[in-house]
Amino acid sequence: MDRIEQLRGLIHHHNHRYHVLDAPEIADGEFDALFDELVELEKRHPELVTGDSPTQRVGSEPLGEFASVTHPVAMLSLDKVSAGDELSDWVARLSARLDGEPMAFTCEPKIDGVAVALTYDAGRLALAATRGDGQTGEDITANVRTIGAVPLRLTGRGFPPRFEVRGEVYMTRDDMEAFNERARAAGEKPLVNPRNGAAGSLRQLDPRITAGRPLNMYCYSLGWVEGARPPETQMEALERLGAWGLRTNPAVEPADGLEACRRYVDALAERRQALAYDIDGAVIKVDSLDQQRRLGAVTRKPRWAVAYKYPAEEATTRVLAVEFQVGRTGAITPVAKLEPVFVGGVTVSNATLHNMDEIARLDLRIGDAVMVRRAGDVIPQVASVIAGRRPEQAPGVDLPEACPACGSAIVRPEEEAVARCSAGPAVCPAQRKEGLMHYASRLAMDIEGLGEKLIDQLVEKEMVAAPADLFALEQEELAGLERMGEISARNLRHALESSKETTLARFIYALGIREVGEATARNLAEHFGKLEALRDADAETLEAVPDVGPVVAANIAGYFDDAANSQAVDALVEAGVHWPDVEVDKDARPLEGETWVLTGSLESMTRNEAKARLAALGARVAGSVSAKTSRLVAGERAGSKLAKARSLDVPVMDETEFAAFLELLEEKPG
Repeated sequence: MDRIEQLRGLIHHHNHRYHVLDAPEIADGEFDALFDELVELEKRHPELVTGDSPTQRVGSEPLGEFASVTHPVAMLSLDKVSAGDELSDWVARLSARLDGEPMAFTCEPKIDGVAVALTYDAGRLALAATRGDGQTGEDITANVRTIGAVPLRLTGRGFPPRFEVRGEVYMTRDDMEAFNERARAAGEKPLVNPRNGAAGSLRQLDPRITAGRPLNMYCYSLGWVEGARPPETQMEALERLGAWGLRTNPAVEPADGLEACRRYVDALAERRQALAYDIDGAVIKVDSLDQQRRLGAVTRKPRWAVAYKYPAEEATTRVLAVEFQVGRTGAITPVAKLEPVFVGGVTVSNATLHNMDEIARLDLRIGDAVMVRRAGDVIPQVASVIAGRRPEQAPGVDLPEACPACGSAIVRPEEEAVARCSAGPAVCPAQRKEGLMHYASRLAMDIEGLGEKLIDQLVEKEMVAAPADLFALEQEELAGLERMGEISARNLRHALESSKETTLARFIYALGIREVGEATARNLAEHFGKLEALRDADAETLEAVPDVGPVVAANIAGYFDDAANSQAVDALVEAGVHWPDVEVDKDARPLEGETWVLTGSLESMTRNEAKARLAALGARVAGSVSAKTSRLVAGERAGSKLAKARSLDVPVMDETEFAAFLELLEEKPG
């Protein structure tokens, strides 16, 4: 059939783009759809199945630059299920093959990374190989040796004389973003997403380049064992690997039966975005290794394991236009208007492009086919342009000369990537709206009931020009607005009055000073204690505050030097907004002048809570490790930052030590 040959050609092409060139042209979900269609057609026409069909092997050909490695035991890919009925059908098929024997399972996150096999000989890392086509992979030992999570020598006792362990090499989202920030600052190409970043890093011919990438690894199974009795279950295998110093995922759980598997899948989906790494589903395996052996495999996949797939978080679509939005500080942000596409569980029609530098990096043009990425509640982003599908004479994207909201000139300082409207909120309605939204937000004044639609009406009807004007609104005026009414108006008036009693930190944050976030606002409040002292501070004085550098100090000083801003602050105080002064106790800041770094996952507190508690004690919390770092806190799944800290002899605390340390200082300041 012509369609079968067409599908084989397409799948071979996209396999090559993804696995060899590291330049995918379609999203995973679209590739899966092509593959599934081919599988279905070959089921209907088994006489047309050929040895070179993509369904008869896993992955793609290894790169020629690396030595080939033959896997003694094939590295197979997994069959997929995506609904409860499909999962129960799979369990029923296994039960039938085992004549009704009881089965237990293990469940684990399906990390979106790169499968790797590690061979240990006498407890030392002897070989690392990619999966390749399942039978033959690539020797990437030199690159894997640079990954801090991979032990070069095993610890503990009782490991076999020779064995293979398999796992997933990946990047966390935070590590990739930090790497990309450094890359952009150096004028280098950032990584598209964690999965492609990990794959590309392992394919570097120069291991020194790989060493600079924030790679991590979880081990998930034994491949083969020589000279020792293998474990009896998957859970026992993971326990042994952990005892030998190999990193295993703490999110792996045993499941006694189908319903327990379903509960795990649902629970993992709920906390998907809280994980440090990207996943695209859960892997469910029969726990008994004897049952695994008896169940065997078919063609390209084992019978004893499946991947429960979640909705894709990447998809390809087309750019219809690029519009420019105006933010609270006048920043002009380009937004791609897309052909609607379903990604990450929702339909997406807009995606941020950040700034003109990002458009230039992507070489984006109107009409381009693009890869769109969405993770949880994060605003969708254009991850890459598929240049091979660009229409002829596609027009470029130019920064407008005038603000789309007020017509004022757009300016772009040479030292900044962001272009801005040259007018302020007094002239620009878009800035007024965004400023009011920020003032009313939960982390600022937390005015319940004052949402975007209502603020749009208040600004468009010229009822509110500045935050202080909100307190002059009468209940009758509010009740006459669209979608309001007496009850909503009364509730909003109550919320406005309640918001007048606040804290200095919230008030500073609510002002919307450029680059002053919640943590910086808290540091300013605790450092100065009174608003008057903050308003009188010059840039040099401001730089003494933890987490305030020259740029932020200049922004703060410039804000209070501006007559219009000073009037707006005075008007809020006159309207009755008030707070208690913060008692400044220098002895309560024993970590003043120290720089701390947090890495990994913390169980007893959130990352933001840890930052806030350190800041309250006077410490500055940085995002990267350097020779000036005072101490590093290493939570679960700590990665490259921990390795760098150890190489620089930076003191390291685990979470238990950190929590005890905080309690001691908070109880006995100084």
